[in-house]
Amino acid sequence: MRPVTLLQAAVFLSATVQAFPHSPFRHRSHMKKDAPSTPKLVVAHHMVGNTYPYTVSNWASDIALAHASGIDGFALNIGSDAWQPARVSDAYQAAANSGTDFKLFISFDMSILPCSSPNDAQTLRNYITQYATHPNQLIVDGGVFASTFSGETCTFGQGSVQQGWTSQFTQNGELTGQNAVHFVPSFFIDPSTFNQYDGVMNGAFNWNGGWPIDVTTASTQSVLGGVASAISSLGSFTGSLLQNLNSSVGVFDTDTQYRNGLNAVSGGAKTYIGAVSPWFFTHYSPQTYNKNWIYLSDFHLYPTRWETLISNRASVDIAEIITWNDYGESHYIGPIEGAQPNSQAWVDGFNHTGWLDMTNYYAQAFKTGSYPEITEDKIYMWARPHQKDATASNDGVGKPSNYELDQDNLWAVVFATAPSTVTLATSDSNSQTFPVDAGVTKLTVPLTPGGYMHGTIARNGASVVDLRPADYTFQSNPQTYNYNAYVAYSGSA
Repeated sequence: MRPVTLLQAAVFLSATVQAFPHSPFRHRSHMKKDAPSTPKLVVAHHMVGNTYPYTVSNWASDIALAHASGIDGFALNIGSDAWQPARVSDAYQAAANSGTDFKLFISFDMSILPCSSPNDAQTLRNYITQYATHPNQLIVDGGVFASTFSGETCTFGQGSVQQGWTSQFTQNGELTGQNAVHFVPSFFIDPSTFNQYDGVMNGAFNWNGGWPIDVTTASTQSVLGGVASAISSLGSFTGSLLQNLNSSVGVFDTDTQYRNGLNAVSGGAKTYIGAVSPWFFTHYSPQTYNKNWIYLSDFHLYPTRWETLISNRASVDIAEIITWNDYGESHYIGPIEGAQPNSQAWVDGFNHTGWLDMTNYYAQAFKTGSYPEITEDKIYMWARPHQKDATASNDGVGKPSNYELDQDNLWAVVFATAPSTVTLATSDSNSQTFPVDAGVTKLTVPLTPGGYMHGTIARNGASVVDLRPADYTFQSNPQTYNYNAYVAYSGSA
């Protein structure tokens, strides 16, 4: 493959403006519905560890906002802090006060919770028995629903992981009758080994399915071969590679592997949870959490992944949004509140509730099998705050791993009630105009150093939506590295 010239890169970037403008779905398109079965659910992963200052009122606000956005429940990620049980209690109280059927369940964070002794398992069982009969506890197939983040090495003092989880949790004498558990963990293991966990798993949660985690700078360089330097020096890729990156986003490949793995687990029907996430960037130094990388999140990751889960909904029981409030990894869709895990440097000022607003449309399609009618014109836009190859003047952590995969693009999604004209501009001299049909249209244009984001929807010669956030500038010389997304949205109402 020959090196890409600057002119070729510029020409190709211009071409990609219309490379994927349209969603394959329209608001009048309907899919064949599944046979009657257990209702589909949409839940959001809620980090209890980020809720130290929460009261019942804070939980009530989160529940009301999530419920209005098409979300049916929260997976409460709990760790080992002594104050977390009180916040969980407040969450269940707020759900009961809400007057809705909003569901909650515990997601044990086994990357934090100890699990080497039988006493460690007692902590887990106590959560199950405490909320088993709560009216807002999620019950599936007659069992108290519970999940995890990790846990694939836990033995609870037994001879193996399988023996530990069965004897101390799923088949323990305390968890019978009304306390019986329906356990759907996120174990980070090869799905072909699921059959080694008989008696443990009633299903599986494919956490990493939310991003194309196998797409890294190293894997991309292996494709580029002799022109690996083009990634960093030009900031853009060849047409074939760009298409490969685009086609890797939102795919169902690992979901299929998980479903096949569950088929080898004995017992009845298994619950499968598919992950959907809008972003991933974390920037902690080796002296703190030692996490500094991105996952490829361009190419309209959030709506694209939703479309994949919807088109494969017959194989997915629950769609879990990662996350409501994990600020440290930049994939939050809820308001920025509570207690951040020292992530203020890349989170403050970067509201993501535009993605939350978009969620209702896709959640309804996932749950019903039909995309809802679009009743309001809206435009959603997001972008990073600085050029991917910029050098920060005061950042001791350094650039995140895989930053080379990023595109310096503005990403936009348009919801149109009727055929319209959309204009996206990133400076006074750089704009593109697109005709769009009624329905959902995905657009992208190159960002301009020192420029802005501006999107309009026009119809019959009149502006319907006009969005230009005043506090966004695409920088060339940042003080610190920030590969989080700035998200803006506006509607005609």
